[in-house]
Amino acid sequence: MYQRTVEQLKSVASLFWSADLSQQEAELSIIPLLLDTQDAFIAILSVPVASIENLFEIIDASSLSANLFLKHLAVIADFGGEPLQRISNEFNSLFPDRRLDYLWTLNGETSGQIYQFRALSDKKFSNQALGLTGKKLLEKHRLSDLHKDAIAILMLGASATDEYVAEVLSKCEISEYLGQPDKLDKFIRQRYIWVSRITGGSQSNNLGQLAQQFVRRYLEENLGLEVSYASNGHVPGVRHTDSNDSRETTFDLVLGKNERYVAIEVSFQVTTNSVIERKSGQAQARYQQLNAKGYKIAYVLDGAGNFQRVSALRTICAYSDCTVAFSKPELEVLCEFIREYFGA
Repeated sequence: MYQRTVEQLKSVASLFWSADLSQQEAELSIIPLLLDTQDAFIAILSVPVASIENLFEIIDASSLSANLFLKHLAVIADFGGEPLQRISNEFNSLFPDRRLDYLWTLNGETSGQIYQFRALSDKKFSNQALGLTGKKLLEKHRLSDLHKDAIAILMLGASATDEYVAEVLSKCEISEYLGQPDKLDKFIRQRYIWVSRITGGSQSNNLGQLAQQFVRRYLEENLGLEVSYASNGHVPGVRHTDSNDSRETTFDLVLGKNERYVAIEVSFQVTTNSVIERKSGQAQARYQQLNAKGYKIAYVLDGAGNFQRVSALRTICAYSDCTVAFSKPELEVLCEFIREYFGA
């Protein structure tokens, strides 16, 4: 029941991303989209304008959609959906007069200006309402009053004359570079280098991390046992087999209860790559070490790319105590296996 052949596994496999992960997968495509439209974003901000109202006119006339322009601002300021929601919730205390008093610099001269909020607080900021999530960014949203309010906050926040507001919105500083193409270009590209670093690794690796996180959340919510969980965790006494390497072996997920342990490896690859070959090469040694100590190892394997590597999958299936595909019914099979092993 728990040890599957490749054929049995494929008969229940998803092969492609499920609806549960499709939205999160779309989120991972945002950075390439922003990089592709970076020059257009810089061009809009490079035009010297007398006020933010003039900037709105340029945005509205540009080829860059309002939601994509806003997403650029949110990423650069590291001020996304949750912080914007907090601003909505605290709007009346931050802006009791429904306006933002700020400093605006043009051609070296600074003047005090006022932005009167249009939609807040009657409406609330959210990723959905602003069109900032995943596939919504592929839709061309015209500039709305809610977009204008969000743009004003993300551009002018650090220039607010109210010290408390300026402190809360200190990262919203891009207005300092408006109309200065060279400084803008340097500032924005430096920010995107940082963004690329914090997104970490390739898209394929990030998608793999999403699959691991989904498995962990499902087990935590559905297993119904007092179990310890460790992502990228270790099992006591299980080490690399190379005599020159005494490090503990790392597994994608480790569950423990009453000195019993289940190590879980997760791989979901829509396009083929060498990750599954690496897991296959480690499978026998890991299985033997764990079983010798009375522990178990399970695999969650899916994706059309993985099933192109039949030989690797056969090896894993041969050296696994439980092998399941990536779906809720299959993860429930994994839960049953864990419950039986832990004696629940």
